[in-house]
Amino acid sequence: MIDLAITADHIRTTINAYLDEHPEEKHVLALVLDLLDTGADLTSRKEFRGHATAGAVLARPDGRILHIHHLALDKWLLPGGHLEGQDETLLGAALRELAEETGIPGEAVTVTSDQPVHVDVHLIPANDVKGEPSHQHIDFRFLFRTRAEVHQLQTEEVTDAVWRGVGTVTNEQLRRRITAAS
Repeated sequence: MIDLAITADHIRTTINAYLDEHPEEKHVLALVLDLLDTGADLTSRKEFRGHATAGAVLARPDGRILHIHHLALDKWLLPGGHLEGQDETLLGAALRELAEETGIPGEAVTVTSDQPVHVDVHLIPANDVKGEPSHQHIDFRFLFRTRAEVHQLQTEEVTDAVWRGVGTVTNEQLRRRITAAS
């Protein structure tokens, strides 16, 4: 098992701060709070009831949002992924994933807030190759801004990248928050 610097306390603190701003989402995040209350390790990829991931919403000055084509899921998604041992915060994990998947260095982006713009709980289908059953991802999504271009894709996971209008963001709540932050 990998020892992660991100703790259950950090996850709980992040969720509580998020819920202070978005109390209407408490019902959506009840699963997460329940898992934390039972002592589940949400940093472990083997916690199939739900584990934390970190995502990056990267916006250009013209409002377009970066989407990547994810190889395993064969879908267009926002950059992001699983937590790793060197991650100290969820925000740091989102920034690391962004840099890994797109080659855009951290110094080329501006963080809009140390709090997530959105927390999304969604189902990931079973992956027989990895021996993983279907499971929940608790995706902490942070908003960043940049003028940089995509440098080098992480070809093991990403097949393409494109900048799209904010209207193409499929989650209505996230789309509204990105627009409001502009």
